[in-house]
Amino acid sequence: MISFFKKSSNYFFAVKHSKKLDIDDVKTLIWLFGNASYTNLSTLKGNYIGPIKEMTTPWSTNAVEITKNVGINYIERIEVLEKNKNSFDPMIESKYINPGQNIFKITKAAEKVLFVDNLYQYNKDEGLALSNDEIDYLNQVSKRLNRKLTDSEVFGFSQVNSEHCRHKIFNGEFIIDGKKKENSLFQMIKKTSKENPSNIISAYKGNVAFISGPQIELFTTDNKDVPDYFKIRKIKSSISLKAETHNFPTTVEPFSGAATGSGGEIRDRMAGGQASFPLAGSAVYMTSYPRTTKSKKWEENQIKKDWLYQNPKDILIKASNGASDYGNKFGQPLINGSVLTFEHSEN
Repeated sequence: MISFFKKSSNYFFAVKHSKKLDIDDVKTLIWLFGNASYTNLSTLKGNYIGPIKEMTTPWSTNAVEITKNVGINYIERIEVLEKNKNSFDPMIESKYINPGQNIFKITKAAEKVLFVDNLYQYNKDEGLALSNDEIDYLNQVSKRLNRKLTDSEVFGFSQVNSEHCRHKIFNGEFIIDGKKKENSLFQMIKKTSKENPSNIISAYKGNVAFISGPQIELFTTDNKDVPDYFKIRKIKSSISLKAETHNFPTTVEPFSGAATGSGGEIRDRMAGGQASFPLAGSAVYMTSYPRTTKSKKWEENQIKKDWLYQNPKDILIKASNGASDYGNKFGQPLINGSVLTFEHSEN
């Protein structure tokens, strides 16, 4: 069953529940939705934009968890619908005309397994950024298996061997003017720490680096496993530092891609050593020219592009919102950063 709550003339909540809402639960949901009104309608009239029905949003997961915490245990999904919204992201959103009781009903059948005939062409069509060496390797695998590779296999290989995961360029050998360079880019960066260790406690192992910090005061307990009194304790601190690249996820879906970049701090930095707590975050954005105005001649001179995933303007706006959003959720404000836009054309 689907019930609709109206927050404003263009903002609605669609609530999926397994049994009829009782009066007290309706009142609770009205309160949770910020004094939204219960429409008591089975169908909304008009055009609405909402998340694709096949993918429950993280927002919905959190919202349903909140309803369980206040004693409503039969809510299955809650999503936001926006009426008369002009634009939307087709990767994560869909257009609904007169949404009703089937708004979350999934009717798509599983697609048939797709076997890739031409890996070189498929790589180009799907923007997988596989090198010729990698494609040759996949062709050899195909021969050994005596069958064509599936689209899922090729995509999986592309993801796990992407620059985002493997840092192939960063760790690769550079040959310039026929001469092999002594160090990779990553080795050059590591070299700085070896030559000037300063206050470094640990670096380039695990998921985070530590430097020696100041003596700080903590308001905490002596015992963490049993009830105890809080008191002020002075401790010698270590400061954890971490940089994360989230280029590909942010290119595909900027808000969620950048948000999970911030969220990775929970696993990496906060789990370092004997655990830690968040202080602050920073973000750096590098894209092609965003073309936000027509007054910048250096942007007008560039060839107009058909962006494969997201355009630079949307990346800069949505990624900034996503990184800040997730950081706020676990107490790590985004306090600074930088933006670089650049394009280069060759004849």
